[in-house]
Amino acid sequence: MLQIMKDLPGNVLGVRAGGTITGSDYEAILMPAFEDKLRENKKIRMLYVLDEQFQGFDFGAMLDDALLGIKHLSVWERIAIVSDHPMLNGFSKFFGHLLSGEVRVYPVSRLEAAKEWVAGEVKPEHISWFQSAMQKINSEYPLSG
Repeated sequence: MLQIMKDLPGNVLGVRAGGTITGSDYEAILMPAFEDKLRENKKIRMLYVLDEQFQGFDFGAMLDDALLGIKHLSVWERIAIVSDHPMLNGFSKFFGHLLSGEVRVYPVSRLEAAKEWVAGEVKPEHISWFQSAMQKINSEYPLSG
């Protein structure tokens, strides 16, 4: 089950996952919340908490998660993943390099630090290679005519 976290700044989408996460959870809960944030913000920050009751993702959820990341590659500013699941943490660190923003993984015991980081100021030296490339492309080939 997914729950949207309400105690975060307006530019941060917070999600708490417990039990087995399904494609239906993504479609009914996460995707509408993501689309709402995207309407309000040019860049998305996300706090994704996999709590102690988290048991895994079904195939539909894994597919929806991948499609969300791929479809919106350039909108991610920061993602904090809070989890005590070593395999998922490893995947998150590996695939995080493909996204436009910073990705950090925190243990559940450091949830408050993750909240602080995801909502904090972005310093120029923390711009990812993808963000740097996109800025260069946008400056040389603007979309507006």
